[in-house]
Amino acid sequence: MSRYHHLRDRVSAGERVLIDGATGSEMERRGVPEHVDGWFGGAAITHPDVLRAVHREYIDLGAELIISNTFATHRSVLRDAGAERDFEVLNRRSVELAVEARNRSAHDAVVVGAGMSHWSFTNANPPLAELERAATEQATILADAGAELIVLEMMVSIDRMHCLIRAAKTTGLPVWVGFSIGGENGELPDRSVMTLRDDDELLADAIDSLAGLGIDLVSIMHTDVDLVDPCLDIAFDRWAGPIGVYAHSWEGIDPVDYASRSATWLDRGVRVIGGCCGTVPAHIAELATLDALTS
Repeated sequence: MSRYHHLRDRVSAGERVLIDGATGSEMERRGVPEHVDGWFGGAAITHPDVLRAVHREYIDLGAELIISNTFATHRSVLRDAGAERDFEVLNRRSVELAVEARNRSAHDAVVVGAGMSHWSFTNANPPLAELERAATEQATILADAGAELIVLEMMVSIDRMHCLIRAAKTTGLPVWVGFSIGGENGELPDRSVMTLRDDDELLADAIDSLAGLGIDLVSIMHTDVDLVDPCLDIAFDRWAGPIGVYAHSWEGIDPVDYASRSATWLDRGVRVIGGCCGTVPAHIAELATLDALTS
C-alpha cells in the first residue's frame, strides 16, 4: 500500500493526522529573500539547504504530511516576479527537496504533497484557459518529481479552483482542496457570512461545487484562527468527507494557544491539523503533544 493510501485510510477510519506548519513565512524567518510579487518560491534555487531543513524539522517533530514549497511557483506568479524562466526547475526541485528531507529522516511513511494555487500577488489573473494549461504543466512536473498528493491551496475563486482541479486530476494523483476565508487579520465585510477571499463567493457554494469530483479532503487553510469555527460550521454541514485545518495568525499566536484552539477543532471532528503562515516549528511541536493526536 502506498504512503498516501495508508494515510487516507487512517483518516477515513477516524484517526487524526498531523501535517506541517508554514514554509514560506518560515523561510522569511530564517533570512531567505522574498521574490517581489512572488513570495518565497525561489528558495529551492537560492537556499535549498534551508528549505530542506525546514521540511526535515517538521518531519522530526511528527508531521506525517509535508507540503512542497510550490504555493507561489505557478507560471503567472513567477511571471509577475520576473522569474518565469525558472518555472520548471523551481517546481521540480521544490518537490525533490521535500522528498530528500523525508528520505534522510527516520520517518519513511511521511507523505509528500505538492502545493498548487491560483493566488496572485498583483491581481493579474490570467484567462481561465491559460491558467488551466499552465496548471496542467505544473501538475505534471510536480508528479514527475515525486509528489504523492496534490494539495490545492488558497482557493479563493470557484472558476479558477475548477481549472486547478482539472489540471491536478490529469496526473492521476489524489487531490485535496484548501479554502481561504477573510483578510490576513480575519477581516470580512459581513462576519456572519463566510466568503472566499478573492471573489466574495460563498464558501458553501464552493464546497457544493466539489460534489462528484473525487476530492479526498477539504481544508480551511490560510484563514485567521478566529474565522475557523464559523467556516467549520459550514464545512461540516456541506461536506461528508474528511476535513482539515491549517490556519494562520500573522499576529503570532502563542504555540500553546494555537494548540488549544486546534484541540477544539479536533474535538469537532477535524481529521488533519497543521499550521500556515505565522506558525513556526514550535506550533507543530505543541500540536504533536495533543491527546487527540497521540491517543
